[in-house]
Amino acid sequence: MSDHPVVSQFRRRTLRPIDASAGREQLEKRVNVKKLVSAVSIVAASALVLSACGSGEGSDSADDYLGCLVSDAGGWDDQSFNQSSKDGLDAAKDNLGIQTSEVESTSDADYQPNVDTMVQQGCNMTIGVGFKLEDNIQEAAEANTDLNFALIDSTFSDADGKPVTLDNAKPLVFNTAEAAYLAGYVAAATSESGKVGTFGGIQIPSVTIFMDGFADGVKKFNEENKKNVKLLGWNKEKQDGSFSGDFDNQSQGQELTKQLISQGADIIMPVAGPVGLGAASAAKDAKDVKIIWVDSDGYKSTEYGDIILTSVVKQIANAVEDTIAEDKDGKFSSEPYVGTLENEGVGLAPFHDFDDKVPEDVKKKVEELKKQIIDGSLTVESESTPK
Repeated sequence: MSDHPVVSQFRRRTLRPIDASAGREQLEKRVNVKKLVSAVSIVAASALVLSACGSGEGSDSADDYLGCLVSDAGGWDDQSFNQSSKDGLDAAKDNLGIQTSEVESTSDADYQPNVDTMVQQGCNMTIGVGFKLEDNIQEAAEANTDLNFALIDSTFSDADGKPVTLDNAKPLVFNTAEAAYLAGYVAAATSESGKVGTFGGIQIPSVTIFMDGFADGVKKFNEENKKNVKLLGWNKEKQDGSFSGDFDNQSQGQELTKQLISQGADIIMPVAGPVGLGAASAAKDAKDVKIIWVDSDGYKSTEYGDIILTSVVKQIANAVEDTIAEDKDGKFSSEPYVGTLENEGVGLAPFHDFDDKVPEDVKKKVEELKKQIIDGSLTVESESTPK
């Protein structure tokens, strides 16, 4: 079987003003869009079923299996969750011997045609990267019940925003609050200014869950050591804080980071995909400011390893490869995959260049907290914890 075509596009960047309410507006828009889906779109999607040549029933031959991936607007080289997802698809191709196809989205307008392209190719499994693809993946799954789908960083919902289960679509979500809790503790323990900061891209569950865990980790350090390290950029109780408004504009990350630095923060955790690169740039220019990266190990995936204290890692690549492997073997399940510290779906990256600067007692305490989270004696709570 010959290789399937890969759709490649040049990236376009759109600058948007900082808007802390952007997340809420986008979520409201998503719900409204769901309510406006017409019978015409359903008929159009159904027509794609007739042109699809694959099957979601599993494949006896790896050569006949096609695994597919659709990025969000961040693109494959975002050094974050898109890149990690692509690594998982590549690993599936190498380790399972399957055929693969991927398409890079450069704007929100690309999501629907890109998902449609995968359906038309007859992809056995189509995986969308990020919450912005929820509507498109869900509509494709509902219209093409003989194909399987998965969605990274989001579950599925009905027109009223209530969770729904689809027999042929699997959410791949991560309880990053657990690992971010450990990062918050380390940040508070190693801050020299007594102030640490965080900000997000868009105020959505897959972002605020990091910020909630980070806040609780700082609080834990303060309680145990009778300190008063301040967290800037996020108030967990009020669910209110700083957001760049998107995951694309690195200059916004620079500006927000400069604001946090001007307020005294010397360790900052951006939860904003490529926007975090702008944060790292501002931190490096400021000197003596460290970054905590998210999603991937930023020491390895970015050029800012010398200022990255640690990273709150999601093992997205493993989740992608494992989901494709199960589907190929005819063992697909729509039950959500939830990455945790216990199943090693999330974790704290090594301290790398800062290993000798993190006190041994802090390292031991982090390991102790990790064990408590895993055995259930310590629960990290967040409104955004995946179920």
